[in-house]
Amino acid sequence: KVGFAGGSWTLRYVPEESKDKVISDEDVLGTLLKVFQALFLNDFDKQSEILTMLPEPVKSKYQDLLALEHQRVTLLENRHQQQNILKPEEILYKTLGFSVARATSSLISAGKGVFVTKGLVPKGAVVSMYPGTVYQKYEPIFFQSIGNPFIFRCLDGVLIDGNDKGISKVVYRSCNGRDQLGPLKMSDSTWLTSEINNPLAVGQYVNNCSNDRAANVCYQEFDVPAVFPIELKQYLPNIAYSYDKQSPLRCVVLVALRDINQGEEFFSNYYTIVS
Repeated sequence: KVGFAGGSWTLRYVPEESKDKVISDEDVLGTLLKVFQALFLNDFDKQSEILTMLPEPVKSKYQDLLALEHQRVTLLENRHQQQNILKPEEILYKTLGFSVARATSSLISAGKGVFVTKGLVPKGAVVSMYPGTVYQKYEPIFFQSIGNPFIFRCLDGVLIDGNDKGISKVVYRSCNGRDQLGPLKMSDSTWLTSEINNPLAVGQYVNNCSNDRAANVCYQEFDVPAVFPIELKQYLPNIAYSYDKQSPLRCVVLVALRDINQGEEFFSNYYTIVS
């Protein structure tokens, strides 16, 4: 199986699909829903158009959650401060206990990397997502791939183009506009900018481990289930190149292989195993 991340092509061998899962899909889904819901509530005042399109039970759920949050803030006697809109990375820290961000890599000539900027990442935590346009193995990607160091190949041949520049950026924005249903966005395009709404959408900048840098995170593929809340899809940093309602949307997350401390850089575990 061939994969790419952060600057060099390498191979990985996975004898059974089940062994490629560090944590369960249910755990991945639970984390994404937890973070996305927190982002949604943090930006609740701007969600009015979306709320009008949701069933009454769903609207009531968010209103109840918001009321509980206000009660908690009041108990902390910090209401004024907490009512301010938090930055996405602050929401990530508040929700999962850590925040991450891009910065200059500690590897020479590696460009950008991804670091823990605050808190402690526990083993098994989802630390980031690999954003980009998702291509089935039979779909054309020749022009997008020219000089592109951000093509990720999944185990089944599905490709994710995580480049935030050039033709890759144009293609993603086009697909993002194509799939939008009124105020309902089916994906997040802010990872193409410097102001990202989903603080996890930085996985394309995680570098491969090297001879002197052991891997502390690994990639894990995840198909978005049909039951994924439509109001939270605005935070998914992936979109399918072809409009196909039959195939689930492929996402790739990075999962911590050990506890990772504040200030540490993530290094992925794409490596070669000779079977």
